[in-house]
Formats: sequence, C-alpha cells, structure tokens
Amino acid sequence: MTRRAIKISEPRSGLSATALLLTEKAPENAAFLWAYLAEPRIVAGIHAMWTGPEISCPVPPAHLDGQSYAGPLPAENATLTPQPGDVVLSYVPPFMWGGNPNAIFDIGLFYGQGARLFFPIGWLAGSVVAQVPPEQREPLAAACGIVRRNGACDVTFTRAEI
Repeated sequence: MTRRAIKISEPRSGLSATALLLTEKAPENAAFLWAYLAEPRIVAGIHAMWTGPEISCPVPPAHLDGQSYAGPLPAENATLTPQPGDVVLSYVPPFMWGGNPNAIFDIGLFYGQGARLFFPIGWLAGSVVAQVPPEQREPLAAACGIVRRNGACDVTFTRAEI
C-alpha cells in the first residue's frame, strides 16, 4: 500500500526530506497541499522571525489564482506549538493581516524544540499536515540551520508516494 507524501529539497543547504501526508488527521489541508503539488513547486523560503525554529514558505498568490482548491481552510490537527519534523499549513483569511486582500497560505517546516505559532497579528493555530519521519529529523535540522545562516532560499516541493 502506498501513502501520499511530499518531497522537500533545497540544494545549497542539502535539505532533502520526505514528509508523510496526514490525510486522516488533516483531510482538507492535505487535499489542498496534494492539489497544489500537482506540479512541482518552487517556493521562497526564509527562516521565521516570530515562530522560532521554522523555515517559512509562503505560497505565492500567483500560484493560487483561479485554483478551485485555494479556498478557506479549517484548522485540522491544529497546533500552536509545532514539534520537530512537523510540516504545518497555516491559513490566514483575506484582509486579516495588514489588510492584505489575498488569503495567505504558508508551508512551515519545523525543525527544533520551542516553536510557537505566534505572528505579528497574534496566535494563529496551524494544521499539522505532514510529518518528516524521526530518522530524517536530524539532517532536516542541520539543513535548516544552514538556511538560517545563509538567508532566503528556494525550496522545492514535489509529490511523492512511499
């Protein structure tokens, strides 16, 4: 039996991880991510400032224009304190953050202890939509540390089945 997963990579840091989608715990969020990754996506990644040990990958609005799956997402398998290896999909409705007329979809790669989903607009529960397996978490943390030191990067997300 194969299960849906996502492959996450960034060549400068050596980031290479496969995260299993949690379709049973976050069905609508997993469906969004799977539909979004119908084609490989390159998304700008930057080390988060407010949330701690996270590489934040905001989905560009141009990737979402006219897409039927780009609607409001419920909080599923919600957390305020992501754990190492969690891939968290955060959804911010239009006009909520600084009057931005676009909804915000952010893919967060969490790699260390002490993370929290606290933003300039306050606490915002995100959906743990996928998890990197334990044996890949140490290399994930090492690569994310390189991203933190090097600055912005391009993260590639693709579909995978394991």
